[in-house]
Amino acid sequence: MIYLGGLRKLSPEKLFLMRQLIFFVCLGMISLAKAQNQPLSSTLDAYISQLPAGTQVNLQVESLEGKIYVSRGAKESVPAASVIKISILTELMEQVKINKIHLEDTHILLATDKTGGAGIIATYADGTKLTINELARLMMVKSDNTATNIIIQKVGREAVNERMKKLNLPGLQLNRIMMDTVAVARGINNFVTSQEINALLRLIYQNKVATPDLCERIKTFLLQNEDVSTLPHFLPKNVKIAHKTGELTYVRGDAGIIFTSKPFVISVFVRGISTPQAEEIIGKIGEICYQFFNKTTKP
Repeated sequence: MIYLGGLRKLSPEKLFLMRQLIFFVCLGMISLAKAQNQPLSSTLDAYISQLPAGTQVNLQVESLEGKIYVSRGAKESVPAASVIKISILTELMEQVKINKIHLEDTHILLATDKTGGAGIIATYADGTKLTINELARLMMVKSDNTATNIIIQKVGREAVNERMKKLNLPGLQLNRIMMDTVAVARGINNFVTSQEINALLRLIYQNKVATPDLCERIKTFLLQNEDVSTLPHFLPKNVKIAHKTGELTYVRGDAGIIFTSKPFVISVFVRGISTPQAEEIIGKIGEICYQFFNKTTKP
């Protein structure tokens, strides 16, 4: 309550101005409260609407139980970049489950294994021994393309796609290995949808693929992702996020689980704008969602 008794000593003109000031302060407080409580979709729509012309944003935001808060072009196939590595890791763990592959098995690195792009294994000496577990970890933590291609060779590209179909996620498509410029020139690419990559992340979180222990390993790798230029960019450093990023010259993406007071699943893919700008857009979207879900009251 605002006490006005002390204002009676003011002149009528000053009293009128003071009352007007109090009115507008109260009005501003009410407007702020309304803005803080508006739906997440409204806040994100307002942010996305002011982006430069030609910017394409595909995203889906949902609870770990599957309640959708925002869905924007979430069923559209977009170039996956390295986000597809979540699917590859899932199939690897399914084959570990049935003892077709063992994480302790070793691979001897060959010159023909090495490829460009992200990662560090291409700098290792030929003949270096790497366990399957280390290859899987580097595939996720450093987005290592050499490690990824070795794992694809071991599990089989079609096996990854068949697994996604069995999980009712046919939009997650591994159509080529990493850095296959010949395939790219022919128009062959890997694809995801925001809706389906979110669904896969929820299955992993709920331990509904492979085994609970192997799901925990997947989550650990996702939590160790060293790329913090997208969803984590504007979040407090202590916020945990299990995610996988992806980058091509024409798309920047990130998909993961952000552990706030109310954890949520989010995937964002941005096209039609420079990579640094796309990274800032994904970071801002992550920040807006974090602030929404981290409120003490139920969204």
